[in-house]
This record gives sequence, C-alpha cells and structure tokens, in this order.
Amino acid sequence: MKIDDIIRALIDHGISISTAESCTGGLIASSIVKYSGVSSIYEEGYVTYSEGAKSRMIGVNPETIHTYGVVSHPVAMEMASSVRRCSGSDIGLSTTGVAGPGGGDEKTPVGTVYIACSIGTKTITRRYHFHGTRTMIRNAATEKAFQLLRECLQKAQLLN
Repeated sequence: MKIDDIIRALIDHGISISTAESCTGGLIASSIVKYSGVSSIYEEGYVTYSEGAKSRMIGVNPETIHTYGVVSHPVAMEMASSVRRCSGSDIGLSTTGVAGPGGGDEKTPVGTVYIACSIGTKTITRRYHFHGTRTMIRNAATEKAFQLLRECLQKAQLLN
C-alpha cells in the first residue's frame, strides 16, 4: 500500500493524525499535506529537533530523555503518545534518530531511528538502522514511518 492509499483511507474513515518528528525534520508532515483533503484529518505536526523542544512542545518527560537518551524506544513512544494526546488526534506518529553524518556513537550509531505509532491506548515502537547519506536515512525513515502507520491501522482494524 502506497502513502496515498494510507492517506485516502484516513480521509475516508475520518481518522485524524498528528506528527512529532526529529530526524525526519518534517518529511512525514510534508508527505501528508501534499494530498488534497488532508485538512480534515491532519491536526498538527511538530519538528521537535532538540531535547528541550520535545519536552516543551509536546510534553515528553525530561526524565525519560535523561534516563534513556533522546534517541531511544521510550522517547519515541512518549513522542507519539504525547502528540496524539495533546492534539486530540486519533493517531500520533513520531521519529527520533541519528541521520548523520555525525552524532552517532557505539550504542546509537548513525542511521539508528526509532519510529512510534500511537492509537488509543496502544503504541508500537520500532528500531531501525539505515545506511547511506543523511538524505537517504531521512527518506528511509519517512517511508518506514508510513509502513508502521499502515501496520498500526491494520492491527486496530481501521484498515484492510
């Protein structure tokens, strides 16, 4: 299923979505808003690139960031559930990662990206490791975010 099919399904079913992006820097939001009619389902999107923005703008607990690191499963999960909750959307979709070329370390090398999707009381978070240039990593993360969104919609029985 392509992105346009996912967007069409959201519109057809009146399922609202909001996004919180770090390493993808708004690519998910841009991919959503290029479709006509999305104003009925796309509530809002945040590029929360810094640690402070994640806490200040969408309510990620600073202690979660301090304990697990900004690029982590718990932070991605909190980003998705927080943006869903604070926007009043049905779905929250988030990314946090290291797009490179610098910024990585042994534990979290360049190309590490966590993507989370929150629907209702359930949040699914996945860790990915992409290779390539910064642009390639960001594009791959955006594509995987839509794949995870499709999976979440199917699990919630909101999509065939």
